[in-house]
Amino acid sequence: MSNFTTFTDLPLSAATLRAVSDLGFTELTPIQAKILPHTLANQDAIGQAQTGTGKTATFLLTIMEALLKRPFAADEERHLGEPRAVVMAPTRELAQQIFDDCIALTKYTSLHSVCIMGGTNYETQQHELERQYVDILIATPGRLIDLMHKGMVYLDRVEVLVLDEADRMLDMGFIPDIKRLVSRMPANTDRQSLLFSATFNQDVMGLAYRWLHEPEFVEIEPEHKTSELVDQHFYLLTEEQKLEAVERIITDSTVEKVIIFANRKDQVKRLYHQLRQGYKIVMLSGDVIQQKREKYLQRFKDGHASVLVATDVAGRGIHVDDVSHVINYTLPDQPDDYVHRIGRTGRAGQSGISISFVSEDDAFNIPALEKHLDTKFKLEQWQP
Repeated sequence: MSNFTTFTDLPLSAATLRAVSDLGFTELTPIQAKILPHTLANQDAIGQAQTGTGKTATFLLTIMEALLKRPFAADEERHLGEPRAVVMAPTRELAQQIFDDCIALTKYTSLHSVCIMGGTNYETQQHELERQYVDILIATPGRLIDLMHKGMVYLDRVEVLVLDEADRMLDMGFIPDIKRLVSRMPANTDRQSLLFSATFNQDVMGLAYRWLHEPEFVEIEPEHKTSELVDQHFYLLTEEQKLEAVERIITDSTVEKVIIFANRKDQVKRLYHQLRQGYKIVMLSGDVIQQKREKYLQRFKDGHASVLVATDVAGRGIHVDDVSHVINYTLPDQPDDYVHRIGRTGRAGQSGISISFVSEDDAFNIPALEKHLDTKFKLEQWQP
């Protein structure tokens, strides 16, 4: 166990500490305390951690310190479109969130960060890459492959590689893309690599050991897959009763901000249209164009909308600290998605409530979920 408890205990540069202090960070989270002593010493690391554990700051601080320690010599040649660090994330929302955090943390340094992702304007991204040297590149794999093939990005000088939410990248079929990207980078002995994943199975471990060099493995609270700060409720009802149940919950005065998850895009769309007349609501799904997604998410963050309806993929990477409730309109087919969904509430030390609707169709997913969480759920009858 490391003896580090605060950011000032770590060997961080003055510019980094100043930004950390501006953000109000003082105490290290468990993952930061366990991983940063290794990664700041240039070691590779694998972190098993949910979102909301401080993992984004963990890898961004590692990147910043590595790059700040090795400034370019005056006679050293640099090329445009040649990043020194690459962070890959599975979804646009997560990439944008990492980028926002990166801008906040690097503000007192001269490090230049660029975010490239699908669904946004090609020319703008090309301009960003050609405007000045890129230190930190945050990207979704598909768009990064495109730009690499077009000769706009070169990966042969990458000093630090981060793969965030590796389990989700695997589920979304990004691994062949990532393999191609990593093959263009220096060997794993000549770069530092970090991999984060909420869950670890043989596939994720296989990737980790192929792409990382003698990594330090850090697991955070494996015994609590779901936060103890989240009060979980399960209600038995029919499909027909679900809409009325949602309305009753979201009109309750204790419900401040709520995210409603559904498994499919068409369910999200239908819910949005059914509720939009009476409530301040926004929708996030793969069908919503990127610019609108960002605008909708901002409205939810700012409190201009109090209800957000989302699919799992679109909901990945949503970091809003004051979500009081999560409603599972349909129970997810994958137990990990349940863990991720309810992890949107009970963040930053606050308590939260998750409410799951269990119709006849949803009930099929209960046994796998109970097994995954090693618990028995108390199913209550919904009272119309």
